[in-house]
Amino acid sequence: MTFKSVIRKPIFGVWLLFVVLFLVLEASFLFAQTPAAPGAVEYRDPSWISSRNFIWILSQVHLLFGGFVLGVPIFAWLCEVIGMVSKDRRYDHLAKEFTVLITACFEMTATLGIIFLFALRVLYPKLWTFLTSVFLPSFYFYLFLFVLEGAALYIYAAKWDAMQGKYKTLHMIVGLILNIVGFFVMIVPSAWASFQASPVVLNEGMGWIERAWAAANNPTWWPVNIHRIVANVVLGGFVCGAYAGVRYLGAKTKEEREHYDWMGYVGNFIGIFGLLPLPFAGYWLMREVYEYNQQMGITLMGGILSWLFILQALLIGVLFLGANYYLWQGLVTRIEGGEIQAVYRHHAGHDPRLYGGLDDPA
Repeated sequence: MTFKSVIRKPIFGVWLLFVVLFLVLEASFLFAQTPAAPGAVEYRDPSWISSRNFIWILSQVHLLFGGFVLGVPIFAWLCEVIGMVSKDRRYDHLAKEFTVLITACFEMTATLGIIFLFALRVLYPKLWTFLTSVFLPSFYFYLFLFVLEGAALYIYAAKWDAMQGKYKTLHMIVGLILNIVGFFVMIVPSAWASFQASPVVLNEGMGWIERAWAAANNPTWWPVNIHRIVANVVLGGFVCGAYAGVRYLGAKTKEEREHYDWMGYVGNFIGIFGLLPLPFAGYWLMREVYEYNQQMGITLMGGILSWLFILQALLIGVLFLGANYYLWQGLVTRIEGGEIQAVYRHHAGHDPRLYGGLDDPA
């Protein structure tokens, strides 16, 4: 499988999603103009799974893939910038490999988005009709952004080798555009979700665009946006580090092992770097929730859903410990004499047998 073949597949998914979204939006527009008939179905519940659980699973998996696709271009572009400034080709090669991972996940993100869209329309027709009546202009804007992101990703990834040398600056501009468009791709759906958590009053006399903006600019919209940006970087960094670890285990040559060892170290460093400010972004979000509705905050953190926050705290602790242990092991093995010094400090003794017959490192 060549690099270009990896790039072309997601583009088909983008255009397929464009056609599907356009048809669904047009149909939704017609439904929104038609008053609901008496006794119309408000929601449907499949016999084999709860509709709430089905939507939750779909949205969560779609969010994970989407977070990876939106987070990795940030540090992939930064690696390319560092490579250009420092003239170190390793960073350019690393950025290119990060980009391959983005394109591999892009098609899956689009496919999950289509499935989620149809599931929401079928299982919650009343909710979908209401969201369409409020956010319809943003739906078309999101459709435009998604296609623009697909085009930017194609140029950025498929033309990587062709846009070297004198076209390198242009290639970096395309990467910057990809990240800017990705930012808007992230914040538009965040408005749909945050409005359902913290709805605002919408006057009947508002126009379509004014109504959509008033609903989007709700109290938890920007806290969710900031939290998602940081979380996407954390997710992307750790997943890239895990990918590098798997590739390291299957490497055949010393050069490959060194490359993927370094890639794993960089990915883990990015993950832990983003993990440090993440709790502060979460604190801001929950503060806004409490200010909007104190009972909702109590339910989340001190009521029926508090066990999720306890579990989240445990998982964050595991991430911190695991990531720091990985970084420490990397420092021990990469620094000359570091392993001997680590053993010496651990045992705090002077027995030469601890060092395989070597002299006391002190």
